[in-house]
Amino acid sequence: MVVTTERTAMPDVDRTVRAADDAFEAWERHGRTGRADVLDAIAERLEAARADLVPVAERETGLATARLEGEVGRAAFQFRLFGTVLREGSYVEATIDPAGDTPLGRRPDLRRMLIPLGPVGVFGASNFPFAFSVAGGDTASALAAGCPVVVKAHPSHPETSRRSYEVIRAAVESAGLPAGVIGLVEGYQAGVDLVNHPDITAVGFTGSIAGGRALADLAAARPRPIPFYGELGSLNPLVVSPGAAAADPAGIATGYVNSVTGSLGQLCTKPGLLFVPVGPDGDKLRAALAEAVAATAPGRPLNSAIKDAYVRETGRRRDDARLALLGEGTPAGPDQASPALFTVAAADLTGDLLEECFGPTALVIGYEGTDDLLDALRRLDGQLTATLHVTADETALRDRLHDVVRRRAGRLLFGGFPTGLAVAWGTHHGGPYPSTTLSGHTSVGATAIRRWLRPVSYQDAPADILPAELRDGNPTGIPRRIDGTLTT
Repeated sequence: MVVTTERTAMPDVDRTVRAADDAFEAWERHGRTGRADVLDAIAERLEAARADLVPVAERETGLATARLEGEVGRAAFQFRLFGTVLREGSYVEATIDPAGDTPLGRRPDLRRMLIPLGPVGVFGASNFPFAFSVAGGDTASALAAGCPVVVKAHPSHPETSRRSYEVIRAAVESAGLPAGVIGLVEGYQAGVDLVNHPDITAVGFTGSIAGGRALADLAAARPRPIPFYGELGSLNPLVVSPGAAAADPAGIATGYVNSVTGSLGQLCTKPGLLFVPVGPDGDKLRAALAEAVAATAPGRPLNSAIKDAYVRETGRRRDDARLALLGEGTPAGPDQASPALFTVAAADLTGDLLEECFGPTALVIGYEGTDDLLDALRRLDGQLTATLHVTADETALRDRLHDVVRRRAGRLLFGGFPTGLAVAWGTHHGGPYPSTTLSGHTSVGATAIRRWLRPVSYQDAPADILPAELRDGNPTGIPRRIDGTLTT
């Protein structure tokens, strides 16, 4: 387990951010298609470097080779996705209201679109050394938007971060662009300095509630506050109806335990709360869960801090009179963590039981009926996901559950399990606080680019100063809204 104390001194943070600021105009002027070509080149270089990157990440994180190889592929896919977003062009929200008479009087010629903010800071996550780190979606979406990026490397995988940075930098420089389009800093203080730097215009973060909230407060307290897009903690409730529990207890149990223990439970989408009915059907599901978790093996957490926190929290749960141990995996070695499931009554789901435990553990909550279930769900804060397993003849229950969980979660699943997040145009990976700090935005999917943009409106502007996306005749061929009507 690697946790580095190496840091970037403030003068070097300053130089790195200033280089990003100096590169901003060149990167924006490179245009949508030019940036798309660079993103495609980054994807190709990541895939070409897979054999070099994966062993380093495996050594630093303990994650399996197959998982890491897939993650490099996901990182490359994200860069290519944003290349398609750039070429398609609708993300700029080009809008033209021609001059003319209106019921409110004469209207000037107004043309509006989204433009990049400027240099942004990105914090790498511990649990995804590629897809949510230096070569992750925050970096890809911000670069696509036209913003140079300075990444604060995560101390759990420093060498992986450095090598990923070199891959991206090589693609940038091969395109004849300034190296400052991408930068890298390391260390706790470097992260603080990055958020506080006056040239940084926004920050993306994936990590703990405590760390993210501290940085969000810094961003808000700056002389010139900036948006902080933090993905923090989530419990991701999964509800099993009486009908679903009766229909497939073994299948639900196997899928659920796989979802909780995959990547050793170190996923922000881990379904940490499982709601199961009290009674014979629920008992069958609980027995299947105990059997499934008993067959799971321990694993090595990402770093010693995560391992120690997991041991403390599961120890506290063992001592909690409200809880009972439902089942656990095979015993763990000195540097390992073993999966464990605990049961609790829905009425007791309060206080510290509503805090995320990062690792392969979850609470199985027994509910006595619909009202008991809904009361428990209403106690939850914002979530990234909520999952409903209901049968086709339980539509009344489904509708009541939907009304409650939709207010609390950003992605609603009907069947299935929330781990395994598609990277697509329709994806939303965010939710009400504390799952994210700004629930109107996503950190995964095509619309993640929206975080790094701001609107500008041109009024009666000379034709030759307008961006190509706003000129008459639509020379770039992108979707636009003309006088209120969307044209494609």
